[in-house]
Amino acid sequence: MKKREKVNFSRLPFTKKDKKGTILVENIIFIILNMIFLIVLILFLVRQGSGAIVLEETYAKQIAMIADASQPIMLIKMDMSKGKEISDNNKIDFNKIISIDGNIVSVRLSGDEGYEYAFFNDVDVGHYPEIDDITGEYTGMYIFTINKKVEVAE
Repeated sequence: MKKREKVNFSRLPFTKKDKKGTILVENIIFIILNMIFLIVLILFLVRQGSGAIVLEETYAKQIAMIADASQPIMLIKMDMSKGKEISDNNKIDFNKIISIDGNIVSVRLSGDEGYEYAFFNDVDVGHYPEIDDITGEYTGMYIFTINKKVEVAE
């Protein structure tokens, strides 16, 4: 059996024998770009983790699905207590977190634009938050009234 020769790694082309212990500018730029990427990723995850964006999307889709599945002259209550907590933390009035314009439901729990979702049923959807009779504060429930769409003759 023949013995293998030892490989001298210092003679290989990818090693730099004359630059021992020096940090290259390319490596510094690479590290800085990685740090920026990680900071942006962490900020995105923290924002997603706050729950506002996820709840905006969830509530808008649930309200649109309620409007699509409902019949005229219905009254529907929806628990939005988590949304109330987030809107209170963001100093947004609970009465103004939902807006329905035509067939587009818009939910805004944070200071941003919010989330919009459309429904297809041809009904008029009214909405208002439930208020506690004793304390006069919002209970965290929203009430939706589904009525026939009134067409205006021109």
